[in-house]
Amino acid sequence: MTEKLIPIKYVVAETITELDEQEQKLIEQAKLAKEGSHAPYSNFNVGAALLMANGKIVQGSNQENAAYPIGLCAERTAISASVSLFPTEKVKTIAIVASSQNMEVPFPVAPCGICRQTLLETESKQRSNIRILLHGNNGTTFIFNSIKELLPLHFDAEYL
Repeated sequence: MTEKLIPIKYVVAETITELDEQEQKLIEQAKLAKEGSHAPYSNFNVGAALLMANGKIVQGSNQENAAYPIGLCAERTAISASVSLFPTEKVKTIAIVASSQNMEVPFPVAPCGICRQTLLETESKQRSNIRILLHGNNGTTFIFNSIKELLPLHFDAEYL
């Protein structure tokens, strides 16, 4: 047996001011979306904002349900809304923010596995990458140029 390492490539912006104006606005929209979160069970609030190819922004927040864990994550809520509102438009960028009433969440939080798969299939369907901005409450933003960087052992939906 041989041990292997799978590298993950990303960029770190230490402050939001290192991002361009459009990305700063997208993070602010994700923070606003987080305010609509319904998380009475986990107390973990997540907001997402998508920048569409037409320049429009679509928001989503996590929505929990008493039949836990059938709730919806912010990322999937935003993607579902974007397909409903703009069925022919591509998603260019997604910004994701999170906070908790139970603990401090200073660093950026990554999408769950279901959301990573949803983003992968969205990229595959639109045949273009989605830029991912994971913004932490300490001001740090992790930037990925594709969900494939967060899901390195992936299968593109077109091969399934």
